[in-house]
Amino acid sequence: MRTDTYTVTDTCALERIDLSLFERETQLLVQIFCGQEKHFLKQISTYLSEHLPFAHIIGTTTDGEIAQEHITTEHTVISFSSFVQTALHSAHIRGEDAFENGVYLARSLVEENTRLLILFSDGTTTNGEAFLKGVESVAKEVVIAGGMAGDNGQFIQTYVSHGEELLEQGAVGVALNSDALHVYNDFSFNWSPIGVEHTIDHAEHNRVYSIDHMSPVDFYTKYLGEQVSEALPATGIEFPLITKKEGIDVARAVIARHEDDSLSFAGNLHSGDKVRLGFGNAKMIMKESFTSLAESYQYPIESFFVYSCMARRRYMPDFIQVEIKPFARTAVTVGFFTYGEFYHHGDHNELLNQTFTVVALSESSDAQYSGQKKHREKPFGDTSGYSTTIEALTHLINRSTEDYEQQARELEKEKLYSQHLLEAQKTFIRHAIHETNTPLSVIMANIELFELYYGKHPNMVNIEIAAKSIHNIYEDLSYLIKKEQVKYPKKKIDLIDFLRSRLDFFDSIAKRSHIILNLLAGEECSMVFFNETKLQRIIDNNLSNAIKYTEDAEHVSIDVYEEEAGVVLCFISRSLPIRDIDSVFEAYYRESELEDGLGLGLNLVKRICDEEGVRIMVDSDKDETRFCYYFSKEEER
Repeated sequence: MRTDTYTVTDTCALERIDLSLFERETQLLVQIFCGQEKHFLKQISTYLSEHLPFAHIIGTTTDGEIAQEHITTEHTVISFSSFVQTALHSAHIRGEDAFENGVYLARSLVEENTRLLILFSDGTTTNGEAFLKGVESVAKEVVIAGGMAGDNGQFIQTYVSHGEELLEQGAVGVALNSDALHVYNDFSFNWSPIGVEHTIDHAEHNRVYSIDHMSPVDFYTKYLGEQVSEALPATGIEFPLITKKEGIDVARAVIARHEDDSLSFAGNLHSGDKVRLGFGNAKMIMKESFTSLAESYQYPIESFFVYSCMARRRYMPDFIQVEIKPFARTAVTVGFFTYGEFYHHGDHNELLNQTFTVVALSESSDAQYSGQKKHREKPFGDTSGYSTTIEALTHLINRSTEDYEQQARELEKEKLYSQHLLEAQKTFIRHAIHETNTPLSVIMANIELFELYYGKHPNMVNIEIAAKSIHNIYEDLSYLIKKEQVKYPKKKIDLIDFLRSRLDFFDSIAKRSHIILNLLAGEECSMVFFNETKLQRIIDNNLSNAIKYTEDAEHVSIDVYEEEAGVVLCFISRSLPIRDIDSVFEAYYRESELEDGLGLGLNLVKRICDEEGVRIMVDSDKDETRFCYYFSKEEER
């Protein structure tokens, strides 16, 4: 085979190409890489179709063109590849369904001896990944190459062409069918994931709606700044999202921004995918040319077709030739800068971004060939301020990311250790509380038996008071431990009767301090719809605190009355004024260090009231302290 390349910018230059050189070629592939307006792509396609009607002509708009070592923008490169032992077949498809487009082209083009499919799709509407999966569903073993059309970074409208047909939505392709053609493909990525991992919350196909609970535009604003986010999608292709697919890093570049601040990417992303922002590794791009790829084939390479991401040219425009030179000095090299690169590996087609893809072709049958003449590049040693700065910043970002990831791993280990420690502590407390219940119940039961046989005894009364205090603490701790695992159903409760039972329990404790408990309520019922356990915690902790802080020989009054909105329960006592009413419900807070207690009781009361919608009012002065609880008239459903 043989490939010739021409660069043109106008009709005059086009007409100067001597097409008579190709008139006798029976299998001629023409690729048009147009960085100019669509009418010029149309004009070239029509002109060549009229003069070379037997040729298979496919074209695409670009974000830059490649002709040997030369990189251009807003030019048009035309390549003519003539084959001797390879038959060509081309086709196109207009349509919105990218997967079906891929299926159609594969069914139309692939034959038993197809060695290569060169495919171009539009770059602004097509879901590139779906398109390639459509091709794969028909011909998973066939090598593919090509890419998505560009429009010089405008992301407004791209075009592909087949013969005289110009397509703004769809795809074109040509099959290379041969028993003698040797095809080799490879790619280089060199984009590094940086920063922490992020999670795709919501995505549908290639459109992402939420990342880490942010819109994708807000995500780019947060991590790359407003200047980058405002210029999306153009800037997004330089900073893709990188995820892992089958163990390799795959980039997904932004191709469209929507009014709801969602973004469309060149390939699919899925809800739950872990992604990181990508950054071009300047050192690798500058220094890692494809020397080994360009030199290591068994057969003499006759042509290289290169389809490289636009971001590589835009990111380091002064050094992109470094990647091209080893190929151009080995064989004729031609291609374009894309909005997404097509690549085949194993039995899979992959849509890549940020990559340099290349396909090498040879019809030579010289199997004894031992290698191309080597044009090994000297190590790239540009020491200009620009390259040095880029390399230094890349190193800084990568090293900072490594340090951050190491710290994150250490923090995760500490977090797991703390979680295990807390879980062990909870288990210990749960078991300790459970084991406390049995001896406490035995003590309480034996006190009752002793009083039944021998009557009240001063020493036994003190034991009873202490046991009841422990029992109240036990009930608080038991509730705190079980509250997340146990359901607490509500029912109708006569608040007056319930209060009388709790006052009986605390009577002996109050009498020790010569405190009188008064229930200020009539005989009528005051019904509340509540859970018994929770109601008991509210009442017991208020009674316990009132007895603890009330001056000796005073009264503690419990008032119950009804309002239009519900039932009000108040605990009224004479004690020192509360110094800090706002803090009295905080955990571990105690007004006096001289009094026993954990400072958990009122915090537990507050949590229950918040859960159940019970309003709390606290007033305290030198005359009295009043805790009031307002229960709404909630009916059983």
